[in-house]
Amino acid sequence: MPAGAELIEGSIAGIPLYNADDENEHGLPEAVVTLKEQIVAADGLLLITPEYNNSMPGVFKNAIDWTTRPGNDIGRVYGGKPVAIMGATPGGFGTTLAQSSWLGVLRTLGTRPWFEGRLMVARAGSVFDDDGRMTDEDMQAKLEKFLAGFVAFASAQRG
Repeated sequence: MPAGAELIEGSIAGIPLYNADDENEHGLPEAVVTLKEQIVAADGLLLITPEYNNSMPGVFKNAIDWTTRPGNDIGRVYGGKPVAIMGATPGGFGTTLAQSSWLGVLRTLGTRPWFEGRLMVARAGSVFDDDGRMTDEDMQAKLEKFLAGFVAFASAQRG
């Protein structure tokens, strides 16, 4: 992250498949409440997505769907929130289709997507080591440029 910016990692772990009957009976799961409040508190939202079958992963979309509950809370959570999308995949197209599939969702939620930068990591196995650390210097430079651009965009949105 650029100097002065902090990345707080949210997680979709522990979020069950959405079921309106379960929501009506039990309310929101704690993992959903935690993720929602992390999004609300953030100056910007960075979605990091793999690509499954030429689209966003269903479990990721499911987590976002949960965070829109109740429906009258969407504006509080997402309204005007600066958002950037990046992703990595072992395939050769670098999450192009997954990133594109998020755009309609982000529009519906009332976010402010950042379109000036794209980061798509293809053949991720050659970019990261076994511990998940980025080892490719060119990709590292692209990541730094992407993050700096998004942080500047998010800061400008705050005014």
